[in-house]
Amino acid sequence: MSRYVQNFGASMPQSKHFDRTFNILRDLDRAATPDEIARLLVGAFGRYGILYVMAGIVPEPNLPARRHAGYVLASTMPEEWARRYVARGYALHDPTVRRLCTSATPFDWSAVQPDTATAGRVMNEATEFGIRAGVTIPFVTLDGEPGGISFSGEAIEIEAADRIAVNLVATYAVGQLLLMNSRPVPGEPVRLSPRERETLQWAAEGKTDAEIGVVMGITASGVDYHLRSARTKLDTVNKAHTVAQALRAGLIT
Repeated sequence: MSRYVQNFGASMPQSKHFDRTFNILRDLDRAATPDEIARLLVGAFGRYGILYVMAGIVPEPNLPARRHAGYVLASTMPEEWARRYVARGYALHDPTVRRLCTSATPFDWSAVQPDTATAGRVMNEATEFGIRAGVTIPFVTLDGEPGGISFSGEAIEIEAADRIAVNLVATYAVGQLLLMNSRPVPGEPVRLSPRERETLQWAAEGKTDAEIGVVMGITASGVDYHLRSARTKLDTVNKAHTVAQALRAGLIT
């Protein structure tokens, strides 16, 4: 997958915030892992009441819940809540996730109302872990996949002038996360993008490129693009070899 992000529409911060914002961007640029980026964001925005950050791409509706974790780019959410969220497939019912699929601008969670019983349960269960307020900044990858980066906590207060800087930093952080997700790190296990992993999963189940394209809502050439990208990362010679290597490495099941 192309792991670059289309514009969030964020503006440059006011001059009084420039130095602080520049320092955060510099630290993000130096970060070596998604976890480091997530921790930097929480540290930088803690003064607003932000305790947690989560960034990810929205899973395909027909994707099994057990594979949703592969769509998370970075998270500092409480471990128990993160496990429950993935195991129960809450990403497909979370009203904030559904909102970011139709919104190109940042929004406060207070403006989102659950429209189903399951959506209400997601919001209610989150409060058990001190997640009562939040703000989400949507993004769209160049593959057209919707995603978002969310900041949450017990209570969040961000002044209008500061929101511009927060949006800018979040935009940069997501770009870094997407890049990290697309390139192998020497000495580290290969990291496939969610689209690459999904393409290989369907290929492992015997589907042709055309059939995979129908399931994923992309063209056969799009499927070939993801397969070639995965082949490059796994250093394999053909589709069968790539699927076998991905299975061996535990990248697909």
